[in-house]
Amino acid sequence: MSPRPTPIVHRPAPGVLATSLDSAQSFPRHAHDTYGIGRVRRGAQRSWSAAGWVEAGPGDLVMVNPGEVHDGQPLGDAGRSWQMLYLEPALVEAAADEMLASRRSVPMWRPVASDPLLADAFERLHARLASRAGALACDEAQLSLLATLFARHAAPLQPRGAAPAVARARQRLDDDPAHDPGLAALAAEAGLSRFQLLRAFARELGMTPHAYLVQRRLALARGLLDAGDSIAGAAAAAGFADQAHLTRLFRRSLGFTPAAYAARARR
Repeated sequence: MSPRPTPIVHRPAPGVLATSLDSAQSFPRHAHDTYGIGRVRRGAQRSWSAAGWVEAGPGDLVMVNPGEVHDGQPLGDAGRSWQMLYLEPALVEAAADEMLASRRSVPMWRPVASDPLLADAFERLHARLASRAGALACDEAQLSLLATLFARHAAPLQPRGAAPAVARARQRLDDDPAHDPGLAALAAEAGLSRFQLLRAFARELGMTPHAYLVQRRLALARGLLDAGDSIAGAAAAAGFADQAHLTRLFRRSLGFTPAAYAARARR
C-alpha cells in the first residue's frame, strides 16, 4: 500500500485555516473554537454531531459550529480524504451582520449537505487560498461562500442553557486549562458528587470533564503556536507533560502535528 499524502496545513489569510488530509484515522470526540466547512474527496465517514449520527460520502460537504462536539470514523478500510476550511467566529459574524437582516443570534449550520452550488463556492475559495491568490480574489470567494451558507444551510441558534453546576465546572476549566483541578475539587465547586458531575457533564457536552480539559489545552496550545511560541514552550504552558505528549494528542484530535501547524505560521 502506498503511503498516504502528508497533511497540508496552512493559514493563507487572516482568520482562516485550510487543511487537506488523507487518513484512515478515527478521531475522538472533540470541538473547535471556529466554524468549519469541508468537502469529502474520496471515501466516506460516519460522525457524531449535534444532530445525531450522520454519514458523508464523496462530494458531500461537512460543517461544524464553534464548540460543537463531534468525532469521525472512516467507513471502510481505505480511509477517506477531505479538505477543510476553519473560519474564526468574528469573521463569520461580521459577514452575518452585513448579509442577514435583523440578526438576533449567531447562525449555525447543519453537519452534512449535498449541495452543488455550495460545493462550487467551497472549491473556488479553497483553490484561491491554496494558490495564494490576491486578497481581493480571496475576499470575494470567501464572501460568496458565506452568502451561500447563510442562504441555504444556516438557521438561528436556539440557545439552550446548561445546568448551572455543569456551567460552573466548564467555566473553571475554561478559565485555567493549564491547571488540572482533579474531579473531586471540580465536583465540589459545582456542588455535585463526583459521579453526578461526570454523568451530567457527559450528558450535556458529549464528553467527560477530562476530555473537555484536553480540548481546552489543545486550543490554548494552538493560540500559543499562533503567537510564535516553540512547540515545547506551548506544551509546557498549556499543561501537557512534554512536547511528545502535546504532539500525540494534537495528532489524535486534528490529524496533523504541532510542527505542521506551526510551520504554516512561519510561512
